[in-house]
Amino acid sequence: MANNPCSKFVRHGFYYRTSDSTYVQRFRCTGCRKLTSTSTYELTYRQKKRQKNKAIVGMLVSGVSLRRVAILLNLNRKTPPRILRIEAMRAEINMSETNERLPPARTIEFDDLETFEHTKCKPLSVTLAVEFKTRRILGIEVSTMASNGKLARKSRALYGKRRDERRRGRARLFNKIKPLVAEDALIKSDQNPYYVKDVKRHFPRARHQRFKGKRGSLGGQGELKKVKFDPLFSLNHTCAMLRANVNRLFRKTWCTTKRANRLYAHLILYADFHNSRLLAPAQ
Repeated sequence: MANNPCSKFVRHGFYYRTSDSTYVQRFRCTGCRKLTSTSTYELTYRQKKRQKNKAIVGMLVSGVSLRRVAILLNLNRKTPPRILRIEAMRAEINMSETNERLPPARTIEFDDLETFEHTKCKPLSVTLAVEFKTRRILGIEVSTMASNGKLARKSRALYGKRRDERRRGRARLFNKIKPLVAEDALIKSDQNPYYVKDVKRHFPRARHQRFKGKRGSLGGQGELKKVKFDPLFSLNHTCAMLRANVNRLFRKTWCTTKRANRLYAHLILYADFHNSRLLAPAQ
């Protein structure tokens, strides 16, 4: 087909796709005579359980673990992780397009949320940026970090020195959300000393306002603060919702992340659901 510039695709009937009870248009190449269809280049190409995708996504963003999703929907335990990867790619595209259609954010809040992969000796940092008041998630990044505190020595003994990629993670996040934020926006964060240079480098015309961190409350997974007025409420409320709705972020859970890229996929899946479904009436 590539050697014949005169070849083209012509309609060649339909076929019935049993996975979602749909008739799919088929095409034939006049050069090589091979067949293709409108579903060939879809993310769900050759998927046998595509009618379950919506239910799987709904459970994964509502605090249900991958293994429990497979049990409840009577699926092979390998199916939900595969659907997670497929739907995360779709969610990332949809989230990006939706954010680009909305006006630039005038005030944003950002911070790091800590979790771990496999063991607490291998911590991960989730950098999150949200719009003030609307709580719209602008972007999420996951990066590795070194263990600290009482586990630092044990971590180095078991897994060696662990690289701290948090600054690179913030750089990726800021580069991603830069088109979504007004040049003279107000950027709010806690008093982490490393944030000052990063904000100044990526948002030179923005105003950076820093607030002292407060003690976490029992409610809200410890992310909500025990104060009458929380200047970072939009961010902390969103972090609390992440903890409550993404199973691998629960406090005191045995459902842990095994790979950082799987955590990122799960977070993107929730972020798109958060923006498009939970915040839809407010927007």
